Amino acid sequence: MNESFVPASEAEPTSDGVRVPFTKDQIKDAPNVDVDSGHLDQSGEQRLYEHYGMTYSERSSDSGLPADSAGTYTGAGTGAVGAAGTSGTSTGEGHDTSGPNTDEAMTRSEERLDVGTTTQEAGRARLRKYVTTEQETVTVPVKKERAVLETEPITGDNRDQALSGPAISEEEHEVVLQEERPVVGKTAEPVERVRLGTETVTEEETVTEEVRKEHIESEGDVDDRRGTL
Repeated sequence: MNESFVPASEAEPTSDGVRVPFTKDQIKDAPNVDVDSGHLDQSGEQRLYEHYGMTYSERSSDSGLPADSAGTYTGAGTGAVGAAGTSGTSTGEGHDTSGPNTDEAMTRSEERLDVGTTTQEAGRARLRKYVTTEQETVTVPVKKERAVLETEPITGDNRDQALSGPAISEEEHEVVLQEERPVVGKTAEPVERVRLGTETVTEEETVTEEVRKEHIESEGDVDDRRGTL
């Protein structure tokens, strides 16, 4: 496996990695370096400097970098060169090609639904009392007087009363008759009490929402040894 080096002295850290003043194609076309050897020989250094248009000197400075006759580094204003923009430190297996190298492994994340409940007003119920009129029939016993004709024979006990008047005359007798009539009155009385209350019932409701999941796939000749989650 080979890696390409890029000068890192003018690299600027950004929120998503490190930015260098070279194009992607220029870095991609840089001379490859064999990472198994663990070091970069002088000819490899010279090819890298020439590729990036930098002045190269075989004389070393105190820092180990090429220097001019005065002992000053002559890298055209640039500093050390590093692997994939990382201050001269080469990366191991599984390095990050999309940004700064962070770890040898890649973390896969996914969203999950956190479902709870909240209480809100669903409606209102009220009690209302109103009046209706109905017909009601009740039977009431009443007493009534009526005239009754009675006769009695003339006896010694009533003879004097019978002969007290004229022998022959015209007379009228009148009797006042009495009767009872129904009298209706109304009395309001309580019959029952009604109150408004609440009770709690539990029902099942289904919620549906979208969640995002990250997936990791491999390219090339890779033996997939991942377990099933």
